[in-house]
Amino acid sequence: MRNFFQFNERETNFKKETLAGVTTFLSMAYILVVNPIILSEAGMDKGALFTATALSAIVGSLLIGLLANFPVGIAPSMGLNSFFTFSVVIGMGIEWQVALTGVFIAGIIFMILSLLKIREKIINVIPKDMKHAIAGGIGFFIAFIGLQNAGFVVKNEETFVSIGDLTSPGTALAALGFVLTLMMLVRGIRGGIFYGIVLTSIVGMFFGLVDVPNSVVGEVPSLEPTFGVVFQHLGDIFTPEILAVIFTFLFVAFFDTAGALIAVASQAGIMKDNKIPNAGRALLADSTSGVVGAIFGTSTTASFVESSAGVAVGGRTGFTSVVISACFFIALFFSPVLGVITPEVTAPALIIVGALMATEVKEIDWSRFEIVVPAFVTVIMMPLTFSVATGIALGFILYPFAMIAKREWKQVHPIMYTLGGLFIMYFVFL
Repeated sequence: MRNFFQFNERETNFKKETLAGVTTFLSMAYILVVNPIILSEAGMDKGALFTATALSAIVGSLLIGLLANFPVGIAPSMGLNSFFTFSVVIGMGIEWQVALTGVFIAGIIFMILSLLKIREKIINVIPKDMKHAIAGGIGFFIAFIGLQNAGFVVKNEETFVSIGDLTSPGTALAALGFVLTLMMLVRGIRGGIFYGIVLTSIVGMFFGLVDVPNSVVGEVPSLEPTFGVVFQHLGDIFTPEILAVIFTFLFVAFFDTAGALIAVASQAGIMKDNKIPNAGRALLADSTSGVVGAIFGTSTTASFVESSAGVAVGGRTGFTSVVISACFFIALFFSPVLGVITPEVTAPALIIVGALMATEVKEIDWSRFEIVVPAFVTVIMMPLTFSVATGIALGFILYPFAMIAKREWKQVHPIMYTLGGLFIMYFVFL
């Protein structure tokens, strides 16, 4: 095992890797609670979603650990599950079964692009400022959803949105959870988001705001409501709307995984010549988990930036990911506890994860006006239009025009012009 995972070369050991795996799991375990809640609003079965979330994390984390020897956890993406539910299913009125089929097709395309090494090439031609804008914009979008779920922000006929009733029981519980989680993270407590959810749930049960589970350990919820539905709707994806959705799943997931891999590889000290070792295998593991996850019944998976928590305590190899996978397997048997969690309880996690993702905007070159406007439009239009796809589309349309006006059109890759043209056609024929 030491030789397979290169313990000596990366100056680590079994104890460090195990601790790192548990730490990363605690940092990302909130996905077992949050993902079913978000996707269930699309009409999907919450029990099946819990199992699908855990299984996709088990498969994805195990694959990236064994294939790429990376200390990374993989699970359903927080940005893309929100896009799936609120933009695609609720916003566009597409049935969740068809949307899930779109996730499956995007995963297949991902696998092909990863095998042909095209995925890395496409990522390289997208301007880094726009990559950071996309990641930051998704952060604002997620935080906005969390603020709504908590009741901090509510609909207002005159001003569109306004502050909610902070004295209402559910909102007060969310506020308490937010403060507790914030304090733990500021104190450097690993798994602070997860512990925040647990503590808030306990307080909610004490005051009757959260149901008390009938048991702690229970049977693994059945996958029957979601398993394999993608194979029944393959003929429904050939519409302009669904093809645009597939493209968005494909495009956004590019940067979820690429950003996480770059961050973790750099932090772990395994980056070589500004390149990620075994990047092709890591991307293949990620795309394969996306296909498997769609078959199980969950939205697109991605490498989690929370993996940096495990790296911070010594994780350097794929054995960390194997431990993460094992932890998710154990968690499968605790569905009765996780099933009673309410949106108010998980809202603080959404807000804080959104805040963490929003820090990406600091990497944008704010001194160049031709960069500032496309990047800003990308970021701001995601929460304001309640659509990740719209933010990306508008930013990518503006970017080539701004660069042409600056007489720097030669610096724009032809693929960017192609993407801009496709997005214009998307709005014209939408």
